[in-house]
Amino acid sequence: MIAIRLRDFGQVYFYAGSDLNAKDGDYVILEHDRGTDYGVIVPSAKEITQHEQKNLLKKVIRRASPEDLKQIEDNRKKAKDAFATCLKKIEEHKLEMKLVEAEYSFDRSKMIFYFTAEGRVDFRNLVKDLAKIFKARIELRQIGPRDEAKLFGGFGPCGRELCCVKFLKDFEPVTVKMVKEEGLPLNRPKVSGLCDRLMCCLSFEYETYKMLSVGLPREGERINTPQGKGKVTSVNVFKRIATVELEDGSQTEMIYK
Repeated sequence: MIAIRLRDFGQVYFYAGSDLNAKDGDYVILEHDRGTDYGVIVPSAKEITQHEQKNLLKKVIRRASPEDLKQIEDNRKKAKDAFATCLKKIEEHKLEMKLVEAEYSFDRSKMIFYFTAEGRVDFRNLVKDLAKIFKARIELRQIGPRDEAKLFGGFGPCGRELCCVKFLKDFEPVTVKMVKEEGLPLNRPKVSGLCDRLMCCLSFEYETYKMLSVGLPREGERINTPQGKGKVTSVNVFKRIATVELEDGSQTEMIYK
């Protein structure tokens, strides 16, 4: 069983590949959605569901040959031209949507256009026009701000490449509760990524913060110290130190093992 990201921007699917002499990062040609397509092998430790097991019946035909890779590159160039054509058609139909990316299936029997929009968009006439022009099945797929950031890539406020581009396979829910638990300021620009949504790193750091916070007091809690009673003003979960303001206005630090 191997995990394969379909084309350049598709989802990750699982295929049976016991006889395939390939490794992570290799391109492969496979059966998908009533045609021949391509994908790249990606690492995954996820357990598959019964629904995903259906894809194991589909075949990975072969590792991509130099000729296959050339066709994939040609498809990318043709997709850029198709992107420009689709933009003109969107303007003609006066649709409230932002086109983000376009791509061909390996055998060019299908074209996928990715877009963002504030709400639902009636693009039925647009699909008809595009099908006549490209003589292929047309799919318009609405994506969210996180997906758009993943497509374009970039660097986060930490100075590193975006997590969604570098290693994240799926988007996990990120909540304000995580921001509070990690002691970060509720300042939207400071805890948001390029997608203007809460940063993904908050979700996979959250479990570590919960583990390190066991046995520590919470900020605002009143506790007893060797110097007397006081109120916790800040907590450093990594050093396991709580700063406490005593009733006389002085401060002391409590160290927890």
